[in-house]
Amino acid sequence: MIRGIALGAVTTSWSTSVLPRLALSDRHNAVANLAFGIGTTVLARTLGIRPAGLRRSSWRSGLAWGTAVGAVPVVGAVVIAAQPSWLERVRPSENDLAEWILFRIPFGTVVCEELVFRSVFDAVAPALSPMFIGLWHIRPARTAGDSVVGTVVFTAAAGVMFSWLRRRSGSILAPALMHLSVNVSGAVLAGTRLSAGTRPLELG
Repeated sequence: MIRGIALGAVTTSWSTSVLPRLALSDRHNAVANLAFGIGTTVLARTLGIRPAGLRRSSWRSGLAWGTAVGAVPVVGAVVIAAQPSWLERVRPSENDLAEWILFRIPFGTVVCEELVFRSVFDAVAPALSPMFIGLWHIRPARTAGDSVVGTVVFTAAAGVMFSWLRRRSGSILAPALMHLSVNVSGAVLAGTRLSAGTRPLELG
């Protein structure tokens, strides 16, 4: 429990204080987050902690589960895109869509958060992992003008589901694919709605 609280303090400080103070571009933020995720995993191994869900023998199961559950957000996005009244509720984004979905989401968000929370945190203090993934999103919520409490609760709930996927499949590949699917689907919807709307759903 003590190690979990210490890890939570580090992750929350990184996302709410250290990274914002660096004042990096979105692209460099993604690089910094990726380095943080990899560094956390390496440090955990150095301290004798065995990160969860990284065994190669579980990759096939992770791929199967991740592909199955990852199809749900894609189908949902297709349905929303086909309904003009629903699409109008999606906030447009002027982000470079290619960079967003090919680099920043998969590496700066998904790889980082899955390594830190579903692999290292779940190995150290699984009961605390969802709470701290929620706190990780305080700064992004404030920056976007979203409800901080609502964002923390939502992402914590997503963390519970993603951790369950990791346990059920035995691999972080399953929650990573689900995470990727949700965020990329939201980004693509935002890219089709540049004239008006609201912010896309993104877990990270």
